[in-house]
Amino acid sequence: MFAPHFGVDESGKGDFFGPLVIAGAYTNENITRHLLDHGIMDSKRIKSDKRIRELAAVVKETPGLSYDIIELQPAKYNEMYESFANLNRLLAWGHATVIANLAVKQPSCPRALSDQFANPRELKMALQKKNCSIELQQRTKAESDIAVAAASILAREKFIDWIENTSEKLGQNLPKGASSLVKETGRELVRVHGDEILRDNAKLHFKTAREILTTQ
Repeated sequence: MFAPHFGVDESGKGDFFGPLVIAGAYTNENITRHLLDHGIMDSKRIKSDKRIRELAAVVKETPGLSYDIIELQPAKYNEMYESFANLNRLLAWGHATVIANLAVKQPSCPRALSDQFANPRELKMALQKKNCSIELQQRTKAESDIAVAAASILAREKFIDWIENTSEKLGQNLPKGASSLVKETGRELVRVHGDEILRDNAKLHFKTAREILTTQ
């Protein structure tokens, strides 16, 4: 964990509303100790949006730490999902893009770590397509690594910012996840704005979308 490496993680994958955000962070021994001292941990363990933003500020202000974030807002996400026709391939593209971007910022970094993909070859192939030859490690619960945890916090901050800003714009609170409350909110949005509102604000391949549109 203390050796130089990139950590990559995503947010929004399981949320019907909102973007898919993938972030990566470069750490070394000094950076890791600094992040540990300031309470950096996996974003899934943090229940407060306020605390996510506080820790994201710590990550961004840490001397020597490089980071990269890509945000696929719903309309772009839906377009790319139709093209890839597979969530794992889309995730692999996003992770590989972030790793390749970080490799430009920190070309001497020898290794990248991500959570275990369902098909580990997807991410390896995505990196090969970007001519990125960095050593890749995938493992379950990779977020116990501080670089991955830092990336998870950056990704979550971007996701909750989108949810907050879009809720305000629509005048409708967009709940996280894919619960019955999410379906109720989706039905109300379609009732007021029409079917197309989902393409710009939600992930259409979720069965939640079919359930909303077939119960209007």
